[in-house]
Amino acid sequence: MPLGLFALALGAFGIGLTEFVIMGLLPEVAADFGATESAAGWLISGYALAVVVGALGLTAATARLPRKPVLLGLIVLFIIGNVLTALAEDYSVAMMGRIVAALCHGAFFGIGSVVAATLVAPEKKAGAIAMMFTGLTAANVFGVPFGTFLGQQFGWRSTFWVISAIGVLAFIGIATLVPKLHRPDSQVSLRRELAAFRSGQVWLSLIVTILAYGGMFGAFTYIAYTLTRVSGFEASAVPWLLVLFGTGLVLGNWLGGRLADRSIDGTLIFFIAALLVVLTVFALVAGSGMAAVIALFLMGGFGFGTVPGLQSRIMNYAGSAPTLASGANIGAFNVGNALGAWLGGLGIAAGLGYTSPIWIGAIITAAALVVMIFATASSRARKAATTRSEVADLSRVTPVAS
Repeated sequence: MPLGLFALALGAFGIGLTEFVIMGLLPEVAADFGATESAAGWLISGYALAVVVGALGLTAATARLPRKPVLLGLIVLFIIGNVLTALAEDYSVAMMGRIVAALCHGAFFGIGSVVAATLVAPEKKAGAIAMMFTGLTAANVFGVPFGTFLGQQFGWRSTFWVISAIGVLAFIGIATLVPKLHRPDSQVSLRRELAAFRSGQVWLSLIVTILAYGGMFGAFTYIAYTLTRVSGFEASAVPWLLVLFGTGLVLGNWLGGRLADRSIDGTLIFFIAALLVVLTVFALVAGSGMAAVIALFLMGGFGFGTVPGLQSRIMNYAGSAPTLASGANIGAFNVGNALGAWLGGLGIAAGLGYTSPIWIGAIITAAALVVMIFATASSRARKAATTRSEVADLSRVTPVAS
């Protein structure tokens, strides 16, 4: 395994930690700034929106630049954002720091996925992408609980100082371990990158990403309420249950990457269908503590098992201009996150109970499965038509008599 992948994974770890650790520190942040809980929540929502902007804007702006220096520049942006957050004397400065850090998120994962794929043989691309995303999953398993504990013991700012230090280490790692990459094709331009979006399969891939990820996060966003008010767990048990969920993310990401190297579409259909089954069963048996624990683990595994395949699929159909499409897919993950959380919240607000987000997540996932099956059938039909056309062309060739 190329050492450069570990450097990319470390950058992914720091970025994932920045995104998710704030959830456990919101009470401390809100109290420090004298902000309401809903206002403090915008430190999460604002981050997600900025990810989408950065995924498209920065990726497009850097399309013709050498990728390694771009990655290093994005890490510098990440460090600046987190230092700004750690130093913030009021809420507005903290929000600015969150936005600055978020701008690098989508571009880093989008460009990093392309770089990771270039470091290995073509048949191992999905596995390489999964290796980079392991940093993101590890942030959920190890980083978030530790970061939350650190912030509770030494103040929330200490967590962001540690994240800034991780950014410095990632910068050094990428600078020394990622090999010098060839400058993108001189013909690469914003127009050429945008041309990738003429492909119907690129759009179908984006829709599947939004729905598949939205289905999982529709259920996960309010999982603490489900575990404490339906499954009967104490609030103190929730962090440890989330570690179990994170372990599922890591294993699912690893398995999804290995299987996607064999068949991307087949792997995606399998994992999305399995996630649909798990969410449906979870909603039915959430009142049982043991069943909820098993379902939580499987939800993480099958939910994140789609990520390497989704990222690889859109890069494949984007052809020779995968960078912007790759970044757009990272934005799609965050759109799905926001969509699932919003719809799940509507279910609770409508008085449908704390299992309603899981049911809503299952419905969203069912839609993802339908779109994925359609996309696969459409792709196979087009390939078959192309093959028939090539055979017909060959049959028209008259052999030259000797």
